[in-house]
This record gives sequence, structure tokens and C-alpha cells, in this order.
Amino acid sequence: MNILLDLSYDGTNFCGFQVQKNGVSVCETVQNALEALFGVRPDVKGCGRTDAGVHALHYALNFWAETSIPVEKLPLALNRHLPDTVRVNEARQVPEKFHARYSAHTKTYVYRIWNSPVESPFEAAYHHRVSAPLNAEAMDKAAAKFVGRHDFLSLCSAGSSVAERGDTVRTISACKVERQGPLVTVTVTADGYLYNMVRILAGTLVEAGRGALDPDAVPAILAGRDRSLAGPTLPAKGLFLKQVDYPPEGLGP
Repeated sequence: MNILLDLSYDGTNFCGFQVQKNGVSVCETVQNALEALFGVRPDVKGCGRTDAGVHALHYALNFWAETSIPVEKLPLALNRHLPDTVRVNEARQVPEKFHARYSAHTKTYVYRIWNSPVESPFEAAYHHRVSAPLNAEAMDKAAAKFVGRHDFLSLCSAGSSVAERGDTVRTISACKVERQGPLVTVTVTADGYLYNMVRILAGTLVEAGRGALDPDAVPAILAGRDRSLAGPTLPAKGLFLKQVDYPPEGLGP
């Protein structure tokens, strides 16, 4: 049986989703829970990598297992074996060919910016604070320039194997900046992402919000294919995977 899980997790103390030797990963934590419940350690397929410190509101992974536990009761059963920082929200059976990463149509990320000279005592671990006033309208104007199919090499950190292969063209279908009080959110939907792409994109939009970058300069930044042309890479703690979208037919009945 191929089972799809929807997860939420606080990435603060994880080394990312993927299993690594230098720390505790979300994947390892979930596999530990699956092994405790099923008595075997299933191989899991995640919808993508999230780096150390990045959070997820809805992360998708699938695995194969034979179980007598009704699928709809798996979240409750698995959550008993998971730390409070990882929750299974939903489980469902999917077709055998379904793959959490390769079956995905788009993924949406949100970057949260606290635009205030005073830090929040409640959510400092879940946003990046910018004390200087930000013009959210200028940021949104710049964000719109990223929409479309482009070469995003300028928004890719060094050391990316994908970039070394020249595979840097992606399609952003939506990119929006909104403000609610001191909270400024950058929401991006794309068919794929490069290494640190959203964090660099958000850093570039902050430059536009500070008045240090003309929103109309974005096309030239992309055309230049040079990381130094874009803004800074913002910290991981402000980044959330918001949702993963699949074609309805790919999820089965």
C-alpha cells in the first residue's frame, strides 16, 4: 500500500528534511516513528529538500507499507511516536506509481518578515526581522517581475550541483508580497526551486522595499545570471513550505 502523509514541522532544531550525518533530520524522525509503529523501517519519498531551520506547514511524503491500521487513523497513531515539533495532519492511500516529489505539480513557499524596530517576543524563531521601514507595494511590484519561466541562476547559492549542470530554468506561476501590520509575507509558487532560491528572492525584495533596488531592475538581474546582482540570502528561520499541489488524477479516487 502506498501511503501519502501530510506533515507540519518546526525546523528550528532539525538539520533539514534529508537524513544527514551531522544532525537529526525530519526524515529520520519520521522513519523512527514509522518503525516504532510498523516494526519495519520503510523507505520514504519526500516532496523535496528543506534546509536546516526551514519549517513546513504542509510537507508531503509517501512510503509503502502493509498495515491493518485504517489509513485515516495513522495520523493519531504516528503522532504518539513523534516529538511535538513534528505532526502528521493527514494520511491517505495513493496509487502505486505516486511519488511525493516527482508527481508534484507546484510547491508554494512563504517567507515571513517582521518589519519593526522591536522584535516580537512570541515569534522570533519564525520570521526574519527588518527594522528599517519597508515599502510593501514596491516589493510586490518587484515580485511580479519574477513571475514566468526564467533562468534563475542569479537566485542560486554557490555549490549547487543542479546549477553546475546548467539546469537553472524554472517557472514561477505566482509571487506576491502582502503586509498585515508589521508582518510582511512573500509567497512564491513554482514548479521547482534552486538552492536557497526563495531566501535570495526574498532578500532581493527587501532591497526593493528599502528603496535600494528599483523593482524594474529585476529582469536585468535575472538576465545577468550572476548571484552578486541579487539581494542577500535571508535566514532560514523565516521560510515555510506552505503547500504542495498535485494533479487530482495523480492522487487517485
